[in-house]
Amino acid sequence: MMIFRNLLDFLFPSLCSSCEKKLAEYEKYICLDCLSKIPRTNYHDEENNKLEEFFAGRIPFERVAVFAHFVKGGTLQPIIHELKYKNNPELGVYLGQLCGDSLNGSKFIESIDFIVPIPLHSKRLKERGYNQAYELSRGIAERTHVNLNDTVVIRSVNNPSQAKSDSREARWANVENIFSLTDTKLFEGKHILLIDDVLTTGSTIEACAKELLKITDIRISVYTLAVAT
Repeated sequence: MMIFRNLLDFLFPSLCSSCEKKLAEYEKYICLDCLSKIPRTNYHDEENNKLEEFFAGRIPFERVAVFAHFVKGGTLQPIIHELKYKNNPELGVYLGQLCGDSLNGSKFIESIDFIVPIPLHSKRLKERGYNQAYELSRGIAERTHVNLNDTVVIRSVNNPSQAKSDSREARWANVENIFSLTDTKLFEGKHILLIDDVLTTGSTIEACAKELLKITDIRISVYTLAVAT
């Protein structure tokens, strides 16, 4: 068995999702060198950070934070591309675990009752095979021991990709009224953490939050893997 495994490793070595170099035995998905180059924000420890200023006046929120900056051509770009388009949900779980390790023990996470991924429409979920926001949420939930819920809010309209919308107005029109609730009781009086992969204009998160705000006494925080810079 060991010989067979070594042969597989030789013929099909595990490569870093960023630089594509062969991973060492102790490395997983991303080599240590690339991990060290991911531009983390530490916004979860910084109240009134740039993202909270960005969302101010758009939706009522408790906190907003992001794991890292997304820089075009940077270390994170090929990683996120693999997560979204190369059928690698376990990479999402791993990235979520990195996020969860970062959040653990912080004031940002301590009052959260439920982790809630931004949902995909059932048709797009079937096409892709998984929801990257859900896989991120799985990893975060594993490391923070916060309950994960992906049933209360659903994507009831299969809107076109946001990548095709240039202006903020076009992006908002694209996501308006695309979410709905299956249950308005479970989250009553609860603090939920909305999870998504990459934050650009924030229109999708805003639309989801506005639907959730129909629930009595709900409190909402937001966390994403990356923010476009």
